[in-house]
Amino acid sequence: MSDKKPFYITTTLPYLNASPHVGFAMEIIRADVVARYKEATGHEVFFNTGTDEHGQKIYQNAIDAGKTPQDFTDEIAEQFRGLKDKLGIWDGLTFIRTTDKHHESSAQIFWGRCLDNGYIYKKSYTGLYCVGCELFVTDKDLIDGNCPEHPGQKPIEVSEENYFFKFSAFQKPLLELYESRPDFVVPDFRFNEIKKFVEGGLQDFSISRVAEKMPWGVPVPRDDSQVMYVWFDALVNYISTLGWPEDNDTFEKFWTNGTPTQYAGKDNLRQQSAMWQAMLMAAGLPTSYQIVINGFINSGGHKMSKSLGNVINPYDIVEKYGTDALRYYLLRHVSAFEDSDVTMEKFHTLYTADLVNGIGNLTSRLLNMVEKYEVEYDADELLNDNTVSLEILRPMQDAFRHDRAMEEIWNNNVNVIDKNITEYEPFKKIKTEPETAKEFLIEQVKTLANISLMLQSYIPETAQKIADAIRAKKKPEEPLFGRVEE
Repeated sequence: MSDKKPFYITTTLPYLNASPHVGFAMEIIRADVVARYKEATGHEVFFNTGTDEHGQKIYQNAIDAGKTPQDFTDEIAEQFRGLKDKLGIWDGLTFIRTTDKHHESSAQIFWGRCLDNGYIYKKSYTGLYCVGCELFVTDKDLIDGNCPEHPGQKPIEVSEENYFFKFSAFQKPLLELYESRPDFVVPDFRFNEIKKFVEGGLQDFSISRVAEKMPWGVPVPRDDSQVMYVWFDALVNYISTLGWPEDNDTFEKFWTNGTPTQYAGKDNLRQQSAMWQAMLMAAGLPTSYQIVINGFINSGGHKMSKSLGNVINPYDIVEKYGTDALRYYLLRHVSAFEDSDVTMEKFHTLYTADLVNGIGNLTSRLLNMVEKYEVEYDADELLNDNTVSLEILRPMQDAFRHDRAMEEIWNNNVNVIDKNITEYEPFKKIKTEPETAKEFLIEQVKTLANISLMLQSYIPETAQKIADAIRAKKKPEEPLFGRVEE
């Protein structure tokens, strides 16, 4: 039996109405950094992602494309599955699809528990439904009659008999949960936002659609005339991926006895930190441990959209600049919690300054002098113990501030070596004080080794290349980051 402490982390499941964009790449890269760091600090990690594949929007998009919903989702799901290799994601990643048979079965069992516990009921209903959000909305949610997340897209009126979740019963339990966990939602201003929402009172919400009108969903148990509302089904993935309810050992280890942590975008705040927690309570299951909320990535001052032509595809960036270049930019130059604006012009400028002319050039210069001046050191001694490096990063990791961690690595390590070399000029001192110059270079190599160790969770391919160069005692055969035409 492993004596490692279990740790569970999951992204949201991106909705398969379009190909991957850089916003989701940011989310899975951030979660990957946490997973890698936790493994490096002795945890047994379960890392989950996947795809959300049911609902009205996907059903309509499939029909418009002349495909079955299953064929339509199969094609796009593979694009998201391919991100694992393209983005350099940890090998232990688990990928779940909400069309997986086990997930559908788990969702039905979860529904049954909520029903048997008295938190699901059926009634006739007329309401406004935003197809873009796959959410029922109220007039107070709208701006000039439109969904704020989908300007120009008016919600449609839906009149039918549906099942409802008794969300209103969970105002007090949710507030008690929030009171007991002062960092349940990160950052604080998002936590305050959800507290205010719950304090304002909760309304029961529809959790099914009539199958005759919208057949693309998980059948409601004991009533084939209805399918589950896409959000209800999709949220269950966080435990179905652990084998729930059949694999109780895995569920108990990572969910009940672990610290299940969920990354999500700000448009998922309500679903993740209130709706899902109430659903877990209704099913008699432990709640999540922590919810981390990202801001949006905009481009050129606007939300990314196909109509504006400003959608940034992570596959295109990796093809041109490489995996670690994208990881670096999203981890250092995109705000941890606020909205950020990303353009390819900004990306190219920072790629050239920070990576090509920065750490790439520095590594080549330093190791070239090591080789040229025959500087000797014990590479294994420098690279085998990452305890100090991990401790330096721990406060920033615990706060999910990957941007601050990268600032620490660059400002207090990369830039320091560069400044030291510029001021000391070892290429001159080697002629007059060879031993002192070599000692100076060994000290800079020690710092570079520390950089390599600290970068292992952030840009792992580059970290390995630096370590290999330190062991070989010569500059990398190929530049860490090659020059790219804009």
